[in-house]
Amino acid sequence: MSIEIVDHFSRGHTQNFPGGQTHFSTTVTADVDKAVIAARDAFAPGSAWRQLDASARGRLLYALANLIERDYKYLVALESLDCGKPYSLALLDVEHIIHVFRYFAGWCDKIKGDTIPCDGNFFCYTKQEPVGVCGQIIPWNFPLVLLAWKWSAALAAGCTLILKPAEDTPLSALYVAALTKEAGFPAGVINVIPGYGSTAGKAIASHPGIQKVAFTGSTAVGRKVMSEAANSNLKRVTLELGGKSPLIIFKDADLDVACQTSLDAIMAYQGQVCCAGSRTFVQEDIYNEFVKRAVKAVESRVIEDVMTTTCEHGPQINETQFKKVLSYIEAGKKEGAKLETGGARHGDQGYFIKPTIFSNVTDDMSIAKDEIFGPVQCIIKFKTLDEVVKRANDTSYGLSAGCLTNDLNTALTLANLLQGGSVWINCWDPATPQAPFGGFKQSGFGKELGEEAVKAYTQVKTVLIKLPGKP
Repeated sequence: MSIEIVDHFSRGHTQNFPGGQTHFSTTVTADVDKAVIAARDAFAPGSAWRQLDASARGRLLYALANLIERDYKYLVALESLDCGKPYSLALLDVEHIIHVFRYFAGWCDKIKGDTIPCDGNFFCYTKQEPVGVCGQIIPWNFPLVLLAWKWSAALAAGCTLILKPAEDTPLSALYVAALTKEAGFPAGVINVIPGYGSTAGKAIASHPGIQKVAFTGSTAVGRKVMSEAANSNLKRVTLELGGKSPLIIFKDADLDVACQTSLDAIMAYQGQVCCAGSRTFVQEDIYNEFVKRAVKAVESRVIEDVMTTTCEHGPQINETQFKKVLSYIEAGKKEGAKLETGGARHGDQGYFIKPTIFSNVTDDMSIAKDEIFGPVQCIIKFKTLDEVVKRANDTSYGLSAGCLTNDLNTALTLANLLQGGSVWINCWDPATPQAPFGGFKQSGFGKELGEEAVKAYTQVKTVLIKLPGKP
């Protein structure tokens, strides 16, 4: 079988890439078996990877970051073409992953255990050991970013890995895999297997030779991954899943800043972001003025070829997502929300949808409850802090939340009460390598980035040594 690379801009025609390649081979179960054997051999005691000093692992990660920096123009173009992301956003992604790899390079020789004063005549200490072979499954919206988040922590911990990129966007993962060879990573440490979720993804989640699986994607598929992991060998699981994140704007906020922040939160990459601020709660005192300014701001967004530096808004990833977003727009109209702007396809080619704003949205509408994954802003009115906290938390998701206010008491109260793995005050998704990221409730569990990500790829071993007397 093979994957066809589709052009998002001409609505389904095959995309042409350097070398004229338009199809890429997909993985079957036998290929996963081969990757597992390679990864297990690379993790075996005495292997080249296991014999490396921790600081040497760090130098390899740093070397990979340097190669990405060397080839950043090519990677930006590849990412932009592969997933229809505006060039300026793809550039930010590449800059971010360079920082991520360098940050985790510094962690390699700082993973340590403890000595513990325990009862009896024992010397007790703990070790943080790598989990082993890790399967990693990533979606199509942030191919490079999520690759970097998962690889960097796993490699810093000393694990070996098997990555399945999304079938829509395999290209950048394959390119970075080639760079790891140039950087000097031993054979078998990093394996990339393009394929479909129902075959390659399932094989990874259920494989008894894999000790951990890390998945980013929808909540529905996350449940399947968790089930396969449990039913095979009880492998460890981390899940970063969907969201319906609230952004709460209080009357004391700067309106222009609030409008821009809210648009960045929902319109970035055409709304195809798991932590998108897809429920915009606005205090009733400023509601009408906010809607007016938001409409004006969103109508000025530049929709054009994503390879131009001025493009702010590109196409949806594929026809399925394109139709899904349009169906939610129609549902919003039927359910009584007021369509302020957008709400239709842009142009007559490609999967472009105009940036869309609904006002008079109520909590029971499907556009306020479901993850749309598109450029649809739902502006919801609220009165008091206590009321909005209850409404913001009334969702099965808990990936992120945020607020805009100049009142420190309000900000800290919300930081404590909002049920989200990340709470952003007077900003949205600043994405720094040092800060852990991951959800609550049905948005998953486990963390990417920061020290918590390293812990997710290690396991604690306790050692007790009998002594003739108290040490």
